[in-house]
Amino acid sequence: MATRSSTPARKAVRSLAWLLAIVVILGVLLGAGKLFWGWGLKPQLGLDLQGGTEITLTPTLAHNQNVTPDELNQAVSIIRQRVDAAGVAEAEISTQGRDNIVVSIPGTPDEATLARIQASAKLDFRPVICATPLSGGATPSAACTPTAASASPSPSPSPSLSDTPATTPKNGSDEAWVTPALLDKYSHFDCSTLSSVDTNVAPANKPLITCEADGSVVYILGPVEVAGSTIADANAGTITSSQGVNTGTWAVNIVFNGKGTAEFSKVTTRLVALSIPRNQFAIVLDGKVISAPTTQAAISDGKPQITGSFTQTTATTLADQLKFGALPIGFKVESRDTIAPTLGSSQLQSGLIAGGIGLLLVVIYSLFQYRLLGLVTITSLIVAALLTYEVVDLLSWQNGYRLSLAGVAGLIVAIGFTADSFIVYFERIRDELRDGRALPGAVEAGWKRALRTIYAAKSVNLLSAIVLFVVAVSNVKGFALTLGVTTIIDVLIVVLFTHPILQLIATTRFFSSGHPLSGLDPTALGAIYRGRAEFRISADARRAGASREAGRRQTIAERKAAELEAASSAGVRAAKADAKAEAKSAPKSEPIVEATAESTAPESTAPTSTPATSKPKSTTTRTQPKKQSKSSRSGGKKS
Repeated sequence: MATRSSTPARKAVRSLAWLLAIVVILGVLLGAGKLFWGWGLKPQLGLDLQGGTEITLTPTLAHNQNVTPDELNQAVSIIRQRVDAAGVAEAEISTQGRDNIVVSIPGTPDEATLARIQASAKLDFRPVICATPLSGGATPSAACTPTAASASPSPSPSPSLSDTPATTPKNGSDEAWVTPALLDKYSHFDCSTLSSVDTNVAPANKPLITCEADGSVVYILGPVEVAGSTIADANAGTITSSQGVNTGTWAVNIVFNGKGTAEFSKVTTRLVALSIPRNQFAIVLDGKVISAPTTQAAISDGKPQITGSFTQTTATTLADQLKFGALPIGFKVESRDTIAPTLGSSQLQSGLIAGGIGLLLVVIYSLFQYRLLGLVTITSLIVAALLTYEVVDLLSWQNGYRLSLAGVAGLIVAIGFTADSFIVYFERIRDELRDGRALPGAVEAGWKRALRTIYAAKSVNLLSAIVLFVVAVSNVKGFALTLGVTTIIDVLIVVLFTHPILQLIATTRFFSSGHPLSGLDPTALGAIYRGRAEFRISADARRAGASREAGRRQTIAERKAAELEAASSAGVRAAKADAKAEAKSAPKSEPIVEATAESTAPESTAPTSTPATSKPKSTTTRTQPKKQSKSSRSGGKKS
């Protein structure tokens, strides 16, 4: 028996130990981040509370080219996906005027984030027509030999040369694309000026002169034969050799859609039969050749792999840019400014004051409604606040989350949600006390009933937070995130702290005896003490409580039916009362005459022999009915 009673206490201690371990682990992670990774002890604030950096992007357009509203909206969507993928929270991306995009980022962004935002990631696949290494080594094709490209280019190309092909090119690899004017420009091209030349806005149906990303090779490329928009997916990974050994070299794996697969298969089938350098298929990103692999076989499955001098960071960045889609147009940074917070510390203080007021009201209500049992609510809220602070701080420094005013609102709302779980649990315990259970049994039985309700309610809250986080943008995501995090923490606190604490205090004399200040006084709840710390509820209290509970749980239809039934019952009672009143006021002679008639009727038909037995001479009471019965039968026969 002692083992049984100590089992809940041991479970409670085990649960509290798990909660303590979680709090300590989070604290150790934050401390390590502070010492080794430069983390702070406070969460990073959002754009509305801290301010940040505003970047204005303007499109790089070719001559007589205009940007359409659809292209601008598509660019905004892609940039927003890039910013979110970079782990930057609470950023704002919007259009300005007819062709500009404004990106507002909290705090001071690093160079990698800026490069991710402004890079167009305009990817094209072009066949190589001419390729000349600036350091020497490879021999260019015959079409590229009239003049030579070099690291020290001639002063300027000749403007009088023809730019029209002598014959109509048959495909993208045809050397007929190389006109005298193009070849002269190729021989004078300086790779050091590549970043200042608008190579990424060259027409897709024209040849392109560009260089390797490191400036080591200059190319003449044919028209675009596979567009980057046909890419369905892209991811970064390490290359595995044919023996299955991981080489540790990073690459970007591309998956084309149906159209891209067909186009890529057609081009590689043609290139595999050509000689170097025309069997190369250049991958052009933002006007620079990031790779020009030699075609070894036709790729018909639509799953090529980009290799080069990638690191894990650069490969992941490129994969994200390609996966989220290439911008329809290129952009360059027009301005970069520091912006002040839109709300500032005063609004943050107002939010914290509002949260403090809400917390104070919850404390007052708990102490008023549950007496000293409300201290369990207060302690649970303190532990929940500590755990929430650690999780938000960890998300802020590890995942780039920034706390905005909308996030603060989510934390304030969570106070009420958390207190609601405690109220449900406490009321279930009180119900069990009203049914006559002792406090330890009421705690366990009430917990089983309350846990189902808590799980159902928190599941709805968590589902709402997930949906809101998925479909919302900007600051609303911060509200959804804090709401979801606090919902999970609420369940942890109820399971690992509130219930174990109640299991422990149920064994104390103060609470188990039903002290009036404990908030668990069975007498005040309608139960009657019957000894040995057990209570029974009185019949009157049970009927009254059942009637009140049934009335509260009635639906509108049931309530209307009950009202109709009560009205009909009242009508029946009124009719009966009227009938009784009429019976009392009627003359008494009528029932007397009826009674006389009824009494005289049997006398006229009575047998004549009955008087002989009307005076029995037997003094035995048991024999008199027998004689009378016989005489009655004999008298009947005579008559």
